[in-house]
Amino acid sequence: MHAPVLVLKDTLKRESGSKVQHANIQASKAVADIIRTTLGPRSMLKMLLDASGGIVVTNDGNAILRELDVAHPAAKSMIELSRTQDEEVGDGTTSVIVLAGEMLHVAEAFIDKKYHPTVICRAYGKALEDAVAVLDKIAMTVDINDHATMLGLVKSCIGTKFTSQFGDLIANLAIDATTTAGVDVGQGLREVDIKKYIKVEKIPGGQLEDSKVLKGVMFNKDVVAPGKMKRKILNPRIMLLDCPLEYKKGENQTNAELLREEDWSVLLKMEEEYIENLCAQILKFKPDLVITEKGLSDLACHYFSKAGVSAIRRLRKTDNNRIARACGAVIVNRPDELQESDIGTGAGLFEVRKIGDEFFAFIVDCKDPKACTVLLRGASKDLLNEVERNLQDAMAVARNIIKNPKLVPGGGATELTVSAMLKQKSSSIEGVEKWPYEAAAMAFEAIPRTLAQNCGVNVIRIMTALQGKHANGENAWIGIDGNTGEITDMKERKIWDSYTVKAQAFKTAIEAACMLLRIDDIVSGIKKKQAGAGGPSKPTIEEEGNADNENMIPE
Repeated sequence: MHAPVLVLKDTLKRESGSKVQHANIQASKAVADIIRTTLGPRSMLKMLLDASGGIVVTNDGNAILRELDVAHPAAKSMIELSRTQDEEVGDGTTSVIVLAGEMLHVAEAFIDKKYHPTVICRAYGKALEDAVAVLDKIAMTVDINDHATMLGLVKSCIGTKFTSQFGDLIANLAIDATTTAGVDVGQGLREVDIKKYIKVEKIPGGQLEDSKVLKGVMFNKDVVAPGKMKRKILNPRIMLLDCPLEYKKGENQTNAELLREEDWSVLLKMEEEYIENLCAQILKFKPDLVITEKGLSDLACHYFSKAGVSAIRRLRKTDNNRIARACGAVIVNRPDELQESDIGTGAGLFEVRKIGDEFFAFIVDCKDPKACTVLLRGASKDLLNEVERNLQDAMAVARNIIKNPKLVPGGGATELTVSAMLKQKSSSIEGVEKWPYEAAAMAFEAIPRTLAQNCGVNVIRIMTALQGKHANGENAWIGIDGNTGEITDMKERKIWDSYTVKAQAFKTAIEAACMLLRIDDIVSGIKKKQAGAGGPSKPTIEEEGNADNENMIPE
């Protein structure tokens, strides 16, 4: 009998074989269960407290998972899923997780029966291809310019969110904002850059009904000299600068030795003349409003107010870009290079208003704005944060439809159709892959099942009825109305989903499930070289649970 050979250091902990797959599946199911209750219109909210005592109340899958701190590696990668989904298409973050959890759940039975993971993955891959094919078949194209259709669409996508009680309000905001900021890229495509050109300003106070999309920009600044400069200008000529309107300072300490007293006054005079020239160059173009990203000295301020020009200083670069897009100005880096064409004349009104106890500058009523600001009002900070998250989702949905105007039915109808089609197809699949393929078909039913659970109806009856209706494939649009739990035609109820969201959700979920199934070894406790390890180590108290793993992962 040979002595056992130690390959790995004894501080490393290694798990391998089906034990790992079971652990991964358990972890993923745990993550899916956290989120499961937030799917659908009758969803619950989650309240998350962070270390500093801030509260987040939300039912947006991604927002919840983003706040969670998870130890298990498989659970971490599940959380990545919802982030990917959020970045790619902005909606469907909850369904991805529920779907992936279910895919792994059905795979567990096969791993118990000693199926090889790659066989399961291959079957899942096939199922994914067929599912996307089915999606293509039932998708219907929509006219982007028809406001009512767009409204129904965006409403059904945020019907599951907290703000659905405010009716069309948020949906309208989202559609207005995205259609305003859309840019034609040619070939009939429109590109909407939500992050850059749609700014959401949250101002507590007022009612939610006061929220609106401004045809222009607003920012939290006042004019430099409030008493002397005009706070309201009709059809302003706007000039945007990116250079300081003050005397150039030395980079660091600059010493100037002056021998005669007069030199000092000459020096000051030169500074003043420099600023005067700068202002003269700017005033030559007769602007009504000068906005700079950098500083603006008192002297320059004096020249401007004498000429009746309003000035705003130290504006954020992103805001400046938005103003440029909204009123058609060009941001100029040096006053010497100013041209008439750089002046923005597209805005209809510049006004400084006081909201609450802060001043906000509005540049609104633009002729053809390519950027806009959504002004949100509401009772409390938490409420506004939640509304903003919902608005982001709604805008993402509107953007997806503008980019790819195809719809699929919501309310679990898509998943049921896919499931029914895959079940039919599974009979034609040969070999051992047939069973995992069939299981994948069953897994798609997780979405309608969860919907039914969340509205508190008899799940088994509803599911059987739905499966029966879909099995003969007569109408792909039969699904659950998430509010009442009735089985209805989604076309009549206007419950739709964007094709892009659904396709992305299926792909992300199945690929992630395959990835997690393929893991068969977890080695933990790989130490990084620690600096200053020479010091005395703290005494460790061994407890039953961490008797052999306290030295695995250095805190």
